[in-house]
Amino acid sequence: MLEIRWHSRAGQGAVTGAKGLADVVSTTGKEVQAFAFYGSAKRGAAMTAYNRVDDKPIMNHEKFMHPDYVLVIDPALVYTTDITIYDKEETVYIITTHMSTEELVASQPRLAGKTVHTVDCIKIAQDTIGRPIPNTPMLGALMKVSGMYEIDFFKDNMVRVLSKLPQKIVDANMDAIQRAYDEVK
Repeated sequence: MLEIRWHSRAGQGAVTGAKGLADVVSTTGKEVQAFAFYGSAKRGAAMTAYNRVDDKPIMNHEKFMHPDYVLVIDPALVYTTDITIYDKEETVYIITTHMSTEELVASQPRLAGKTVHTVDCIKIAQDTIGRPIPNTPMLGALMKVSGMYEIDFFKDNMVRVLSKLPQKIVDANMDAIQRAYDEVK
């Protein structure tokens, strides 16, 4: 079973990102879950969202997991939350930050010895979408790092997921996904 944990602040789109990923995964015949845990139900509060993906029905509905991927879309949470909790040796981290991977790991000792990728999803979202909502860029970075799906397949499905939005917003999100895919290190 593939498990993904998102760390963000309410309003940054982690729940929407997790649900969008689940929607794409569901088209491939796999079983999938997307859910969230809110500490305080107000915009800006730290929160986590989760995905599980498997070939067979997923009976586990707990938030507890040993994630394969940890996606951090608010860089401050690297310092204020233990994003490494319940990880495993092979857990892969994708963290939005303006810092290089080396600078980030040097600034947070908990990340030492872990597989860490960085990309500035907030800047990408601001540049492409016009708002600091880094969920779709993070999904582009996840596609690159995980190899879960080819980027064109993923973007085609995300167009469908986002189809209720104005075309200008859909196009901006596709640009954000591609740019994060290209820029993740």
